[in-house]
Amino acid sequence: MASSTTASVDHDDRAQRAGARKAGIAAFVGTTVEWFDFYIYGSAAALVLGDVFFPNTSSAVGTLAAFGTFWVGFLARPLGGVVFGHFGDRYGRKKSLIATLMIMGFATLAIGFLPSYGAIGVAAPILLVLLRMLQGVAVGGEWGGAVLIATEYAPPGKKILYGAFAQQGSPVGNLLATLAFLAVTQLSDEAFGSWGWRLPFLFSALLVFVGLFIRLRLSETPEMTKLLDSKRTARMPIMELLRNHMGIVLLGVGAVTAGVAVTYVKTTFALSWATTELDFNRSDFLVVVAISLVVQVLVQPFGAVLATRIDLKRAILLMLVPELVLLPLMFVLINTGSMVWAIVGMALATAPHAMYYSALAGILSEVFPAEIRYTGISVSYQLCTTIFAGTAPLVSQFLLNETGSIISVIVLGLGYVLISVVCVLALIARTSWRRTPVAVAA
Repeated sequence: MASSTTASVDHDDRAQRAGARKAGIAAFVGTTVEWFDFYIYGSAAALVLGDVFFPNTSSAVGTLAAFGTFWVGFLARPLGGVVFGHFGDRYGRKKSLIATLMIMGFATLAIGFLPSYGAIGVAAPILLVLLRMLQGVAVGGEWGGAVLIATEYAPPGKKILYGAFAQQGSPVGNLLATLAFLAVTQLSDEAFGSWGWRLPFLFSALLVFVGLFIRLRLSETPEMTKLLDSKRTARMPIMELLRNHMGIVLLGVGAVTAGVAVTYVKTTFALSWATTELDFNRSDFLVVVAISLVVQVLVQPFGAVLATRIDLKRAILLMLVPELVLLPLMFVLINTGSMVWAIVGMALATAPHAMYYSALAGILSEVFPAEIRYTGISVSYQLCTTIFAGTAPLVSQFLLNETGSIISVIVLGLGYVLISVVCVLALIARTSWRRTPVAVAA
């Protein structure tokens, strides 16, 4: 009898681990597709959208306008977090994730077919803004659901590890977006400006079909299934969140800052700065960005491992404090004009915030109750992207235009890091974090 019970337990344990791995892969693939679609707009904004949709301005003002449309996507993200968080908390994580992927696919494909200002006049930038908003709504609902698909399937004590699956989609999607634009920038300037930049947007349709195929085969998470079966879902998740958990939301907003805003200073803004103010051409600096993203893909998972193996507060400090030195060093090395030193600088500056980003999803997923978890982590994350990440290239470009010095941009980046250090430590303390470090299976 004991042998039979043991065998049954072993079978259930294997089934749980298999389900967790499947959920982790689904979260990774889905977020990769969504982030590819979102990031290609950032590359396009830095390289070409100013000329295509705002041709009657100077180069600097056109770039600023393009970064303004870039921010519009971030303005819409909290709306996506609230809307899809509501449906995800009331009716299930899976249904919301399928909807977000379809909306993102439509918006991205439509941008690829959008006529230029020269073809349809002022309607072109208006439609561009509307489609970018639709992208923002989609990705605003995507991140929280993908994180929960991974963490709510996770074995006990390993939410941070499994949350890293969803986080890994961001650098991989960014890398694919950068490689896509690296490929099309090999075209002549005329071909790239007229039709070449559209190809990555059109290619996204194929990736969306792959993501949908995987997500449609996934079951609802065990924790959400229990809530649905027991009829314990929140009637109005956003109202409960604002009434009872607003302090946690605000700390969550600050905690996310270094994980997202520094990325846009380091890639989107730096790409524009290096190709307009310095002597880098587009292709060369896209190689620099691509190599740094490869570093991020390789290094990022170790942040989740570190946060699982040692005391969480200590892990956070080990990951973020080095950024206070490495981020300024990156700009100094890029300013040399040497491609080799630019690669070294960006690779070094990538590691700290990338490792922190890996652990971030698991941390946020454990500070909100299951009934409002989708809404809670989505609102925290997406408010931060609107306030800090989406404005990062815009504010950086403004500071550079006003001061004429990259030092002002460096100070901005360091401010992002310090905000996260303070807020994530306060978040951990306030929520009385009691996770015991667990050994990671080899």
